[in-house]
Amino acid sequence: MSRRIGFTVVELLVVIAIIAILVGILLPAIGRARDAALVTQSQGNLRNLASANASYQAEWNGRQFTASPDDAGLYGSCGNYIANAVCPPQQILGWDQNGAIWGYYLGCDGYPGSCGNWDIYMPMNFDAPSGGSPYPQFGSFRLPNVKAFTNYVNFKYYDEVFWAPKDEILLEKAEPFFQNPSEFYSDGTEITFSSYCWSPAAMFAPDVFSSAACASGSAGNYWLPSGTRSPSVGMCTYPDLKTQMLEHNWLQFAEADVNPAFIGGETPYYFNAGYSSTPVALFFDGHVGAQSCADAMEADARASNQGNACGLWCRGTPLGNNGYYGQYAYDFLVDTSFHILTCNGIQGRDTIGMK
Repeated sequence: MSRRIGFTVVELLVVIAIIAILVGILLPAIGRARDAALVTQSQGNLRNLASANASYQAEWNGRQFTASPDDAGLYGSCGNYIANAVCPPQQILGWDQNGAIWGYYLGCDGYPGSCGNWDIYMPMNFDAPSGGSPYPQFGSFRLPNVKAFTNYVNFKYYDEVFWAPKDEILLEKAEPFFQNPSEFYSDGTEITFSSYCWSPAAMFAPDVFSSAACASGSAGNYWLPSGTRSPSVGMCTYPDLKTQMLEHNWLQFAEADVNPAFIGGETPYYFNAGYSSTPVALFFDGHVGAQSCADAMEADARASNQGNACGLWCRGTPLGNNGYYGQYAYDFLVDTSFHILTCNGIQGRDTIGMK
């Protein structure tokens, strides 16, 4: 008599089928766990930035970070300000590995540069992409890792706290510099911007985004006498409903990686480009949570139906009804510029909360 060893074909097929079923069950769970871990890491980054914001505010009488002179509106232009007031502190990024200092300079007090960089000092400019500005719809709200703020973090422009782990396009560019001890690192090619941004509407004086200005179409005019004076955090009327910082790019539930409307093929869709987008956000009361575009749109509609002249975000800026790059959104369902163009600025809301 002989003893059979090994498996029959049928038995092998049964084993393979069981393994396939287990893999099919486990892989989605592993993917969800990994995604949740990355979201948790981004939340941790924003909590660290919340501490840095609090340190800055403690040193500057409760005020938010600003790179713009408080009285810029009195002079009407960069050239007039420099000629008749003073050369403002330069927008410095940091000293690099070769001992050179990098920044966006205005060409005064012996620094290079020109007033073409003035838009980087304002919280945000409101030029359309074809409007002639070298930095359309850009500004200091996109630069939380300038030296004036990194002094309250880890003293480095390329610190990993400024990049969300799911922001793969930007992270791939920035990550090689994380271990360099310099304040800034240059490989001679380009500067990679942070994954996170402040709310520019909350960095201006509330008058710039007042309900009346939004309703009349005159919002976004920061050439008011105190338009560029950053408000104190204590002026926030709804600290649990107003976002202070969030993920600038569409990272949560993203349905596309790159926005083809931008030149170069390396610019992700922004957070307000998809109905399903749900950026991780830091609120003014210090809590961190998800703020979906769908929820922001519903809150905006409810506020409008309740008689709020401008809803929760302002259509009365030079950007019009499209808002912040709304014309380049991924889908036609989304219609929001919450966080960026919040009606009434720091005194407004980006969501209503309890329904």
